[in-house]
Amino acid sequence: MQSLPALSGQALKWTQPKASKMEYELHAGDQIAATLRFRSSFGSFATAESAEGCWTFKRVGFWQTKVTVRACDSDSDIATFVNNTWSGGGTLTLPDDRKLLVSTNMWQTKYEIKSESETSLVRYSMGGMLRLSSEVEILPAALDLPELPWLVTLGWYLAILAYMDTTAASTVAIVT
Repeated sequence: MQSLPALSGQALKWTQPKASKMEYELHAGDQIAATLRFRSSFGSFATAESAEGCWTFKRVGFWQTKVTVRACDSDSDIATFVNNTWSGGGTLTLPDDRKLLVSTNMWQTKYEIKSESETSLVRYSMGGMLRLSSEVEILPAALDLPELPWLVTLGWYLAILAYMDTTAASTVAIVT
């Protein structure tokens, strides 16, 4: 795997090789730059890997959900994402109390991670129905972030959770 900061400016795309598995690969051309694997199709625990390391993501809570970010084999959070349930997006709090903002458009087809000063860091443009995919753009302001490797995978994780939530809500609405 190539280093994620080294891939800035290249065409990056998250793909789902098999629709039946909650496994995703970030491609830079024909190379895999990162992976994201959910332990189960019904849970929120996922493991992300890149050349820089391994991290786990897990959503906890019901009414006010949050996502914890941890290094693999660690019980200490390195970041926490708190969802803005009614307005979409949310806030990612880092250990040094820095905050990053996550926003989405109304259709949840575009996601963006920004600094507190609203500087764009990473952008996602979703596609696919049976197999999810997303174009990814790492912007120059993100290159100096030590969190960049797991940030790129966390953004995709959050987009997948939002898609799963929307799909579940649509199913409930159709059934009732």
